Amino acid sequence: MGLTYRDAGVDIDAGEELVSRIGPLAASTRRPGVMGGLGGFGGLFDVAATGYKDPILVSGTDGVGTKLKLAFAMDRHDTVGIDLVAMCVNDVLTVGAAPLFFLDYFATGRLHPEHGEAVVKGIVEGCKQSNCALLGGETAEMPGMYPDGEYDLAGFVVGAVEREEAMNPANVESGDVLLGLSSSGLHSNGYSLARKALVDPPERDLQDVLEGETRSLGDLLLEPTRIYVKPVLHALAGAPGAIRAMAHITGGGLVENLPRVLPSHLTSDLTWGSWPEPSLFGHLRATGIAENEMRRTFNLGIGMVLVVKPSEVDQVTSLLSESGESVHRMGEVVPQ
Repeated sequence: MGLTYRDAGVDIDAGEELVSRIGPLAASTRRPGVMGGLGGFGGLFDVAATGYKDPILVSGTDGVGTKLKLAFAMDRHDTVGIDLVAMCVNDVLTVGAAPLFFLDYFATGRLHPEHGEAVVKGIVEGCKQSNCALLGGETAEMPGMYPDGEYDLAGFVVGAVEREEAMNPANVESGDVLLGLSSSGLHSNGYSLARKALVDPPERDLQDVLEGETRSLGDLLLEPTRIYVKPVLHALAGAPGAIRAMAHITGGGLVENLPRVLPSHLTSDLTWGSWPEPSLFGHLRATGIAENEMRRTFNLGIGMVLVVKPSEVDQVTSLLSESGESVHRMGEVVPQ
Protein backbone atom coordinates (compact mmCIF):
# COMPACT_ATOMS: atom_id res chain seq x y z
CA MET A 1 0.00 0.00 0.00
CA GLY A 2 1.39 3.42 -0.93
CA LEU A 3 1.83 6.56 1.11
CA THR A 4 -1.49 7.98 2.36
CA TYR A 5 -2.69 11.36 3.57
CA ARG A 6 -3.01 9.85 7.05
CA ASP A 7 0.70 8.94 6.91
CA ALA A 8 1.34 12.67 6.34
CA GLY A 9 -0.68 13.52 9.44
CA VAL A 10 -4.10 14.38 7.99
CA ASP A 11 -6.96 12.10 9.05
CA ILE A 12 -9.83 12.51 6.58
CA ASP A 13 -11.96 10.07 8.56
CA ALA A 14 -11.61 12.23 11.69
CA GLY A 15 -12.68 15.24 9.67
CA GLU A 16 -15.75 13.45 8.39
CA GLU A 17 -16.59 12.33 11.93
CA LEU A 18 -16.42 15.94 13.14
CA VAL A 19 -18.69 17.12 10.33
CA SER A 20 -21.24 14.46 11.26
CA ARG A 21 -21.14 15.62 14.88
CA ILE A 22 -21.57 19.33 14.22
CA GLY A 23 -24.27 19.17 11.54
CA PRO A 24 -27.19 18.88 14.00
CA LEU A 25 -25.58 21.52 16.24
CA ALA A 26 -25.44 24.06 13.42
CA ALA A 27 -29.00 23.23 12.38
CA SER A 28 -30.22 24.21 15.86
CA THR A 29 -29.24 27.84 15.17
CA ARG A 30 -31.38 28.16 12.05
CA ARG A 31 -33.24 31.48 11.79
CA PRO A 32 -35.31 33.30 9.13
CA GLY A 33 -33.16 33.94 6.07
CA VAL A 34 -31.11 30.73 6.13
CA MET A 35 -31.25 28.84 2.85
CA GLY A 36 -30.21 25.20 2.65
CA GLY A 37 -27.84 23.58 5.12
CA LEU A 38 -24.19 22.79 5.73
CA GLY A 39 -22.04 21.06 3.16
CA GLY A 40 -22.01 23.41 0.20
CA PHE A 41 -19.11 25.55 -0.97
CA GLY A 42 -20.89 28.64 0.33
CA GLY A 43 -23.62 29.40 2.84
CA LEU A 44 -26.75 31.05 1.49
CA PHE A 45 -28.75 33.72 3.33
CA ASP A 46 -31.77 35.67 2.08
CA VAL A 47 -31.73 39.11 3.75
CA ALA A 48 -35.17 39.91 2.32
CA ALA A 49 -36.65 37.09 4.41
CA THR A 50 -35.63 38.89 7.62
CA GLY A 51 -38.02 41.80 7.09
CA TYR A 52 -35.53 44.63 6.60
CA LYS A 53 -36.70 47.42 4.28
CA ASP A 54 -33.42 49.26 3.53
CA PRO A 55 -30.67 47.26 5.26
CA ILE A 56 -26.99 48.05 5.57
CA LEU A 57 -24.86 44.93 6.01
CA VAL A 58 -22.24 45.08 8.77
CA SER A 59 -19.41 42.54 8.96
CA GLY A 60 -16.84 41.69 11.62
CA THR A 61 -14.11 39.18 12.33
CA ASP A 62 -12.12 38.30 15.45
CA GLY A 63 -10.49 35.51 17.40
CA VAL A 64 -10.08 34.42 21.01
CA GLY A 65 -6.37 35.20 21.44
CA THR A 66 -4.18 33.58 24.06
CA LYS A 67 -7.19 32.72 26.21
CA LEU A 68 -7.00 29.51 24.19
CA LYS A 69 -3.81 28.58 26.08
CA LEU A 70 -5.90 28.32 29.24
CA ALA A 71 -8.47 26.12 27.49
CA PHE A 72 -5.64 23.78 26.47
CA ALA A 73 -4.17 23.76 29.99
CA MET A 74 -7.57 23.05 31.59
CA ASP A 75 -8.58 20.64 28.79
CA ARG A 76 -11.87 22.54 28.64
CA HIS A 77 -13.05 23.46 25.15
CA ASP A 78 -16.76 24.25 25.46
CA THR A 79 -16.53 27.94 26.41
CA VAL A 80 -14.05 29.47 23.95
CA GLY A 81 -16.62 29.11 21.17
CA ILE A 82 -18.89 31.49 23.11
CA ASP A 83 -15.96 33.91 23.31
CA LEU A 84 -15.42 33.64 19.56
CA VAL A 85 -19.01 34.56 18.75
CA ALA A 86 -19.16 37.26 21.43
CA MET A 87 -16.12 39.13 20.17
CA CYS A 88 -17.64 39.32 16.68
CA VAL A 89 -21.31 39.99 17.40
CA ASN A 90 -20.59 42.61 20.08
CA ASP A 91 -18.51 44.49 17.50
CA VAL A 92 -21.23 44.69 14.84
CA LEU A 93 -23.77 45.52 17.54
CA THR A 94 -22.04 48.87 18.09
CA VAL A 95 -23.41 50.02 14.72
CA GLY A 96 -26.90 48.96 15.83
CA ALA A 97 -26.75 45.81 13.72
CA ALA A 98 -28.46 42.54 14.58
CA PRO A 99 -26.21 39.54 13.76
CA LEU A 100 -27.61 37.41 10.94
CA PHE A 101 -25.11 34.64 10.35
CA PHE A 102 -21.74 33.42 11.59
CA LEU A 103 -18.91 31.33 10.15
CA ASP A 104 -15.94 29.85 12.00
CA TYR A 105 -12.42 28.74 11.13
CA PHE A 106 -10.91 25.96 13.26
CA ALA A 107 -7.26 25.09 12.58
CA THR A 108 -5.28 22.36 14.33
CA GLY A 109 -2.22 20.18 13.89
CA ARG A 110 -4.04 16.92 14.58
CA LEU A 111 -7.81 16.75 14.64
CA HIS A 112 -9.48 15.48 17.80
CA PRO A 113 -13.19 15.27 16.93
CA GLU A 114 -14.20 15.55 20.59
CA HIS A 115 -12.31 18.86 20.92
CA GLY A 116 -13.82 20.19 17.72
CA GLU A 117 -17.30 19.18 18.78
CA ALA A 118 -16.89 20.90 22.18
CA VAL A 119 -15.69 24.09 20.48
CA VAL A 120 -18.64 24.08 18.08
CA LYS A 121 -21.05 23.50 20.97
CA GLY A 122 -19.74 26.77 22.43
CA ILE A 123 -20.11 28.51 19.08
CA VAL A 124 -23.70 27.26 18.84
CA GLU A 125 -24.42 28.55 22.35
CA GLY A 126 -23.01 31.97 21.39
CA CYS A 127 -25.11 32.00 18.24
CA LYS A 128 -28.25 31.17 20.23
CA GLN A 129 -27.50 33.95 22.71
CA SER A 130 -27.30 36.42 19.80
CA ASN A 131 -30.04 34.95 17.54
CA CYS A 132 -27.42 34.32 14.87
CA ALA A 133 -27.30 31.35 12.46
CA LEU A 134 -24.16 29.23 12.22
CA LEU A 135 -24.09 29.15 8.43
CA GLY A 136 -20.84 27.26 7.82
CA GLY A 137 -17.15 27.14 8.56
CA GLU A 138 -13.82 25.53 7.84
CA THR A 139 -11.85 22.87 9.69
CA ALA A 140 -8.17 22.75 8.73
CA GLU A 141 -5.89 19.92 9.86
CA MET A 142 -2.29 21.06 9.31
CA PRO A 143 0.39 18.72 10.70
CA GLY A 144 3.38 20.55 12.11
CA MET A 145 1.62 23.91 12.41
CA TYR A 146 0.32 23.43 15.97
CA PRO A 147 1.35 21.18 18.89
CA ASP A 148 -0.92 18.19 19.43
CA GLY A 149 -4.02 19.18 21.39
CA GLU A 150 -3.82 22.85 20.40
CA TYR A 151 -5.75 24.83 17.81
CA ASP A 152 -6.62 28.34 16.69
CA LEU A 153 -10.01 29.91 16.07
CA ALA A 154 -11.32 32.76 13.96
CA GLY A 155 -14.89 33.92 13.55
CA PHE A 156 -16.77 35.95 10.96
CA VAL A 157 -20.19 37.56 11.35
CA VAL A 158 -22.55 39.48 9.09
CA GLY A 159 -25.31 41.61 10.58
CA ALA A 160 -27.83 44.13 9.33
CA VAL A 161 -29.32 47.43 10.43
CA GLU A 162 -31.88 49.68 8.77
CA ARG A 163 -30.03 52.53 7.06
CA GLU A 164 -31.83 55.24 9.04
CA GLU A 165 -31.11 53.48 12.36
CA ALA A 166 -27.36 52.92 11.99
CA MET A 167 -25.19 54.48 14.69
CA ASN A 168 -23.31 57.61 13.61
CA PRO A 169 -20.70 59.22 15.90
CA ALA A 170 -21.48 62.58 14.29
CA ASN A 171 -24.78 62.57 16.21
CA VAL A 172 -23.06 62.52 19.63
CA GLU A 173 -23.36 65.78 21.58
CA SER A 174 -21.66 67.29 24.61
CA GLY A 175 -23.63 66.35 27.72
CA ASP A 176 -24.61 62.91 26.47
CA VAL A 177 -24.44 60.32 29.24
CA LEU A 178 -22.17 57.26 29.24
CA LEU A 179 -23.89 54.10 30.45
CA GLY A 180 -21.70 51.05 31.03
CA LEU A 181 -22.83 47.42 30.91
CA SER A 182 -21.03 45.07 33.28
CA SER A 183 -18.50 42.60 31.91
CA SER A 184 -18.28 38.99 33.08
CA GLY A 185 -14.52 39.25 33.61
CA LEU A 186 -11.59 39.72 31.25
CA HIS A 187 -13.74 38.68 28.28
CA SER A 188 -11.12 37.86 25.59
CA ASN A 189 -8.53 40.61 25.92
CA GLY A 190 -5.37 41.10 27.94
CA TYR A 191 -4.70 37.41 28.47
CA SER A 192 -1.00 37.56 27.63
CA LEU A 193 -0.51 39.99 30.52
CA ALA A 194 -2.97 38.16 32.78
CA ARG A 195 -1.23 34.83 32.23
CA LYS A 196 2.18 36.35 32.91
CA ALA A 197 0.93 37.98 36.12
CA LEU A 198 -1.27 35.21 37.55
CA VAL A 199 -0.34 31.91 35.88
CA ASP A 200 3.40 32.03 35.17
CA PRO A 201 4.62 32.51 38.79
CA PRO A 202 6.23 29.30 40.12
CA GLU A 203 3.97 26.84 41.87
CA ARG A 204 0.81 28.58 40.65
CA ASP A 205 -1.74 26.02 39.46
CA LEU A 206 -4.91 26.83 37.54
CA GLN A 207 -6.79 24.76 40.11
CA ASP A 208 -5.63 27.11 42.89
CA VAL A 209 -8.34 29.13 44.60
CA LEU A 210 -7.18 32.70 45.16
CA GLU A 211 -7.90 34.49 48.45
CA GLY A 212 -11.54 35.52 48.73
CA GLU A 213 -12.66 33.38 45.79
CA THR A 214 -14.89 30.32 45.64
CA ARG A 215 -13.85 29.19 42.15
CA SER A 216 -10.46 28.17 40.83
CA LEU A 217 -8.15 30.57 39.00
CA GLY A 218 -8.74 28.61 35.80
CA ASP A 219 -12.51 28.93 36.17
CA LEU A 220 -12.24 32.69 36.66
CA LEU A 221 -9.99 33.11 33.63
CA LEU A 222 -12.15 30.95 31.36
CA GLU A 223 -15.40 32.78 32.20
CA PRO A 224 -17.02 33.38 28.78
CA THR A 225 -17.36 36.83 27.24
CA ARG A 226 -20.75 38.41 27.83
CA ILE A 227 -22.95 38.81 24.74
CA TYR A 228 -24.95 42.05 24.75
CA VAL A 229 -26.95 41.60 21.56
CA LYS A 230 -30.48 40.84 22.80
CA PRO A 231 -30.56 43.40 25.67
CA VAL A 232 -29.15 46.21 23.54
CA LEU A 233 -31.42 45.49 20.57
CA HIS A 234 -34.33 45.50 23.02
CA ALA A 235 -33.27 48.95 24.26
CA LEU A 236 -32.80 50.26 20.70
CA ALA A 237 -36.30 49.13 19.77
CA GLY A 238 -37.89 50.42 22.98
CA ALA A 239 -36.27 53.85 22.91
CA PRO A 240 -35.71 54.80 19.25
CA GLY A 241 -33.03 57.44 18.77
CA ALA A 242 -32.05 57.48 22.46
CA ILE A 243 -28.72 55.68 21.99
CA ARG A 244 -26.38 57.75 19.83
CA ALA A 245 -23.27 55.56 19.80
CA MET A 246 -21.84 52.39 21.36
CA ALA A 247 -18.34 51.13 22.11
CA HIS A 248 -17.33 47.49 22.64
CA ILE A 249 -14.61 47.56 25.31
CA THR A 250 -11.97 45.18 23.99
CA GLY A 251 -8.18 45.48 23.65
CA GLY A 252 -7.14 48.96 24.72
CA GLY A 253 -9.79 49.21 27.42
CA LEU A 254 -12.01 52.22 27.97
CA VAL A 255 -9.23 54.71 27.24
CA GLU A 256 -8.75 53.55 23.64
CA ASN A 257 -12.17 52.24 22.63
CA LEU A 258 -14.44 55.12 23.69
CA PRO A 259 -12.67 57.67 21.43
CA ARG A 260 -13.43 55.43 18.44
CA VAL A 261 -17.15 56.34 18.62
CA LEU A 262 -16.88 60.05 19.54
CA PRO A 263 -16.44 63.02 17.20
CA SER A 264 -12.92 64.49 17.24
CA HIS A 265 -14.05 67.62 19.10
CA LEU A 266 -15.54 65.63 22.01
CA THR A 267 -14.09 63.33 24.67
CA SER A 268 -15.29 61.24 27.61
CA ASP A 269 -15.22 62.36 31.24
CA LEU A 270 -15.26 59.13 33.24
CA THR A 271 -15.76 58.79 36.99
CA TRP A 272 -13.32 55.95 37.57
CA GLY A 273 -14.37 53.64 40.37
CA SER A 274 -18.08 54.45 40.02
CA TRP A 275 -18.88 50.94 38.82
CA PRO A 276 -18.10 47.52 40.37
CA GLU A 277 -15.25 45.42 39.04
CA PRO A 278 -15.05 41.61 39.01
CA SER A 279 -12.61 40.52 41.72
CA LEU A 280 -10.17 39.16 39.15
CA PHE A 281 -9.03 42.69 38.36
CA GLY A 282 -8.08 43.19 42.01
CA HIS A 283 -5.91 40.09 41.89
CA LEU A 284 -4.20 41.47 38.78
CA ARG A 285 -3.51 44.83 40.49
CA ALA A 286 -2.05 42.98 43.46
CA THR A 287 0.68 41.54 41.22
CA GLY A 288 2.07 45.05 40.67
CA ILE A 289 0.51 46.08 37.36
CA ALA A 290 0.35 49.89 37.25
CA GLU A 291 -3.09 51.51 37.07
CA ASN A 292 -2.46 53.16 33.71
CA GLU A 293 -1.49 49.73 32.32
CA MET A 294 -4.65 48.21 33.81
CA ARG A 295 -6.78 50.87 32.13
CA ARG A 296 -5.23 50.46 28.69
CA THR A 297 -5.20 46.63 28.75
CA PHE A 298 -8.36 45.40 30.49
CA ASN A 299 -12.07 46.28 30.40
CA LEU A 300 -12.10 46.78 34.21
CA GLY A 301 -15.66 45.57 34.58
CA ILE A 302 -17.34 47.31 31.64
CA GLY A 303 -17.89 45.36 28.43
CA MET A 304 -20.02 47.82 26.46
CA VAL A 305 -20.59 51.58 26.72
CA LEU A 306 -23.70 53.31 25.39
CA VAL A 307 -23.75 57.05 24.63
CA VAL A 308 -27.29 58.15 25.54
CA LYS A 309 -29.33 61.35 25.29
CA PRO A 310 -29.62 62.81 28.83
CA SER A 311 -33.43 62.89 28.63
CA GLU A 312 -33.57 59.19 27.75
CA VAL A 313 -31.19 57.76 30.36
CA ASP A 314 -33.91 56.45 32.70
CA GLN A 315 -35.83 54.81 29.85
CA VAL A 316 -32.73 53.12 28.39
CA THR A 317 -31.58 52.00 31.84
CA SER A 318 -35.00 50.48 32.54
CA LEU A 319 -35.07 48.62 29.22
CA LEU A 320 -31.59 47.19 29.76
CA SER A 321 -32.28 46.27 33.38
CA GLU A 322 -35.43 44.35 32.51
CA SER A 323 -33.26 42.33 30.10
CA GLY A 324 -30.94 41.36 32.95
CA GLU A 325 -28.12 43.87 32.40
CA SER A 326 -26.27 45.66 35.19
CA VAL A 327 -26.19 49.30 34.05
CA HIS A 328 -23.83 51.93 35.46
CA ARG A 329 -23.80 55.69 34.88
CA MET A 330 -20.07 56.20 34.47
CA GLY A 331 -19.61 59.69 33.06
CA GLU A 332 -20.55 61.99 30.22
CA VAL A 333 -19.37 63.42 26.94
CA VAL A 334 -17.56 66.77 27.19
CA PRO A 335 -15.71 69.14 24.82
CA GLN A 336 -12.19 68.07 23.90
